[in-house]
Amino acid sequence: MALRLVSDFDLRKDVLPWLRAQRAASAGAGARGGGAGIFENNYESLRVLNVERNGNIIYTYKDNKGNVFFGLYDCQIRQNEHLYTFEKDLQVVSGSVNSERTLLAASLVQSTKEGRQNELQPGSKCLTLLVEIHPVNNVKVLKAVDSYIWVQFLYPHVDSHPLPENHLLLISEEKYIEQFHIQVLQEDGNKVKSRSILKCIQFCANENFNLMFEAPLDISLSDSGFKLVNFGCDNLQDQEKLSKYLTLCVFTNHTGSLCVCYSPKFDSWEQITYSVFYFHKGHSKTFTAPLGSTNSRVTQGITFLNLDYYVAVYLPGHFFHLLNIQHPDLICHSLFSTGNNEVIDMLPHSPLQSLSGSLVLDWCSGKLYRAFLNQSYLLEFLWNTRLDCEKIAVLHCVLSCGRDPQFLETKIIQWVSENISACHSFDLIQEFIIASSYWSTYPETSNWDKLLPYSSVLTWTTEIPGITLVTEEIALPLMKVHSFQGYWEKLNFHLEYVKYSKPPLHYNNSVVRREWHSLISEEKTGKRRSKVYVRNILDTAIKVISNLEARSLEPRLTPLFQEEDNPQRLLMGLMVSELKDHLLRHLQGVEKKKIEQMALDYVSKLLDLICQVLETSWRKHNLHPWVLHFDRQASVAECAVFHIMTRILEATNSLFLPLPPGFHTLHISLGVHCLPLHNLLHYIDSGVLLLTETAVTRLMEDLDNTEKNEKLKFSIIVRLPPLIGQKICRLWDHPMSSNIISRNHVKRLLQNYKKQPQSSRIDKSSFSIEFLPLNYFIETLTDLESSSQALYAFEGHDNVDATFVEEAALKHTMMLLGL
Repeated sequence: MALRLVSDFDLRKDVLPWLRAQRAASAGAGARGGGAGIFENNYESLRVLNVERNGNIIYTYKDNKGNVFFGLYDCQIRQNEHLYTFEKDLQVVSGSVNSERTLLAASLVQSTKEGRQNELQPGSKCLTLLVEIHPVNNVKVLKAVDSYIWVQFLYPHVDSHPLPENHLLLISEEKYIEQFHIQVLQEDGNKVKSRSILKCIQFCANENFNLMFEAPLDISLSDSGFKLVNFGCDNLQDQEKLSKYLTLCVFTNHTGSLCVCYSPKFDSWEQITYSVFYFHKGHSKTFTAPLGSTNSRVTQGITFLNLDYYVAVYLPGHFFHLLNIQHPDLICHSLFSTGNNEVIDMLPHSPLQSLSGSLVLDWCSGKLYRAFLNQSYLLEFLWNTRLDCEKIAVLHCVLSCGRDPQFLETKIIQWVSENISACHSFDLIQEFIIASSYWSTYPETSNWDKLLPYSSVLTWTTEIPGITLVTEEIALPLMKVHSFQGYWEKLNFHLEYVKYSKPPLHYNNSVVRREWHSLISEEKTGKRRSKVYVRNILDTAIKVISNLEARSLEPRLTPLFQEEDNPQRLLMGLMVSELKDHLLRHLQGVEKKKIEQMALDYVSKLLDLICQVLETSWRKHNLHPWVLHFDRQASVAECAVFHIMTRILEATNSLFLPLPPGFHTLHISLGVHCLPLHNLLHYIDSGVLLLTETAVTRLMEDLDNTEKNEKLKFSIIVRLPPLIGQKICRLWDHPMSSNIISRNHVKRLLQNYKKQPQSSRIDKSSFSIEFLPLNYFIETLTDLESSSQALYAFEGHDNVDATFVEEAALKHTMMLLGL
């Protein structure tokens, strides 16, 4: 299933054996009093009462005499400890112990058995007691009221810096909060009234508290009853009755996100609606999902679970949703599974409570779980799903897991290679390259997600089956403090970004595209700017390639990185330089060297992913480097790899990403093997295949001068850029190449030619064949070549002269006439 729950604590396994051992030891020693009498054969009343911030678990138990036992399970050393026993017949509402385990706070109500009375405080419904369990068992009554009270000790953020006194919160059913500062038995109260807006209060060690922010919630809280989150489970209230009321959860994570998840009370058995307020993004989304045709009725409310970058929303037997809270803008980045299937049926059907650190507590079974996204299931889901929206959502889910990224990338690349044409709503290679590069570098800085693209998909208009979505802008939280640290600093950054960053700050290659085209144009015309500037760009490209090679765990089989390929090296260097400048503008307080390395790592990662996609296909089809030679027939495997390379080229071209040096040489080599001549020339003319000097040189050397090969060679040569064409023609000893060389030579000679008065008589004895037009033309060329200016201008062109032009013209004519 998509969500994997690993048991971190089980009441029946971690506590019950200890209780039985204690009972056996007490019975054997004949011990009396001190709580020994509570141990019996029936442990049905054993239940979890609270999970403290440090992970310790408070549980309670009642024996057949009505005595109430409080115990603690230490999650670090995995041992149990008896805290206190009330030898009265009471019902426990809530309980908490301080970090030093010297004080126990408990709220209890009198027994409902007829005839029994509350002997501690007659006339009151609920007692809140403070018990000094070490060193002496003193009991202090903090509250005796007619409404339920929940208690919770506040723990210091860092265990190594204990608070000078204990801080205890009392939360009343009547919707008020009291804070007690406890030094032995001293008490002091600070009351904080709650309104119908979301308020966040931070309690400090100096006996003060800070109102951090206020945020209006556009939801109706009337007739909502009273329900607490993370203050223990109240077994006195009917869970089925509570399921009919609204559900409200507040989730944060280390990146500074703030989400409020809300589900109103049920008013229909046909569909269910819930909302998520993404305060760190400035909008809310309301989701409506059908309950389907299942016969099972809804007996509990929606469960919301905080899974770091995601919030899981599920209703047992009906649906399971994974909402992307880091990038919630597009619905396609969240996963929606609806109906009866393995995902839903494997999850617990009992009420769950989400705790910090991805912990999940099952109150009914007394089990504490640590929740993870199940990588194995998600990978299997990726292979089996047919919907584009599920493919892109699961792809991001898998990459966000962060465990063993090398293994994940290998598995995803295998899937990409097999399904390269299966997606119609987005480019699969683009999405994988962008998403994997993002997640591989994201943890380095909390602001990274604002500066780099998360996805290649910018808009999504396709409907998600079974989901109706309404998105609305919401008011941002109003921060009430001016100095921020830790989580608050990150949250404030998100809020400032939403306010002022229009348009978004995500990096793109538009500047690189312009600069690269400018440099390539300068190279063709011979007018290049500062050599130092270009040299620095190429030196940066060398660093990228070195960084890339260092990432490779085994030798590459694909024949890449075997030539200079200056155009791609220029593109690499330019992208690193522009990305570095982009990060320097927006990452305040990060040293320049670290930013330079981040830019280098990011571009290296992009290239590495491209190489891995090609390498996987190469290994799958068992190709060898001899595919670069042209004197052999193409295979089905070569055609498959050629198709993959063409899709890689399409993906990178639209994003203007660099390719590994030698990519175009390998691509054109496979293209010559796999495509008929007319298709090959169409690919070249449309820019899909690029003619590189390395590939064309090898083609001229490998192929003989059969009629078919001559046609291919000539078609290639006439499409070469002039500078490369001049070099290649000299490698082919053939009338066609001589004709091309002659044409270029004549073109250069006559470029600035001005006709001069000339004798009409021609010395025919100097020509081997009497053909007046040719004789006159050759004499004109000879006169031009004889000028010192012409000799200087064309010096070094392999002694191509008028005589060479005459011979080439005659050979070409004879070839055309078949002589």
